[in-house]
Amino acid sequence: MLEQILEFIANHWVLSSIWAILLLLLLKTESGRGGSSISNQEATQLINKQDAKIIDLRNRDDFQSGHLPNAINIPAKDMQTRMSELSAYKDEHLILVCKTGTTASASGTVLAKEGFNKLHKLKGGMMDWKANNLPVVKGK
Repeated sequence: MLEQILEFIANHWVLSSIWAILLLLLLKTESGRGGSSISNQEATQLINKQDAKIIDLRNRDDFQSGHLPNAINIPAKDMQTRMSELSAYKDEHLILVCKTGTTASASGTVLAKEGFNKLHKLKGGMMDWKANNLPVVKGK
């Protein structure tokens, strides 16, 4: 099978090149959707120096089992109905946190459409945060 793919690429190098470029553009566009991805260190700096607000997009049970200090729990499924709770933070840095860092883009896109322009997504989400033994608050 690999030989057939390589043969196709060799015989159709222009088509293959266009496909590769389009794939790279799609990946670049999707990675920037809903805010910039930031590391744990960058998130900590934004929180400490810019007073960034943390929006935890996980469900209530996951949130109560451990979340970033001072995080606001607004599950991703409730984002549209609870938008008014975030209106006070429209011009502030918002760090969107989900379980693995992969689903924050969709919520970021919703917020961007509502005029939020300082959006950031935590790379690796809470799993990476906890794996690096960073501070976690349990309960409310």
